[in-house]
Amino acid sequence: MSDILHRVGVIADPKAVYDALTTIDGLAGWWTEDTTGDVDGVIAFRFASAGGDGFDMKVLEKTPELIRWEVVAGPDEWIGTHVSFQLSQADDYTIVLFKQEGWREPVEFMYHCSTKWATFLMSLKQYVETGKGEPAPNDVLVSNWH
Repeated sequence: MSDILHRVGVIADPKAVYDALTTIDGLAGWWTEDTTGDVDGVIAFRFASAGGDGFDMKVLEKTPELIRWEVVAGPDEWIGTHVSFQLSQADDYTIVLFKQEGWREPVEFMYHCSTKWATFLMSLKQYVETGKGEPAPNDVLVSNWH
């Protein structure tokens, strides 16, 4: 099994970061504008650049220190992986430890997704710090896979 790991510091109160990760408006503000669903059930994330395809995430845990999802619909490589955001405070920063764990193997698509997660985590930082992120469809295009 392989994992995608990132660490980002957000200059904000942990509650502001938590809200950006646990509300539909918050998620739509930094990941994809086409975010719908139930923040206590299954959240659907869709991407125009992928022809409207995307991911469905089942919310497994939602505490001020840890948000965990399971991918229940999307590309085969994503199904069954778990996405988590661990939050802690250090000085003026809320530290976000991001993980997408359980990839069956480190295929080229995983490399692409790691880069995209990094751009979206920077969008999360920007969203919480300034009030404006760069969610899809306004995200950074990193390759021909968008």
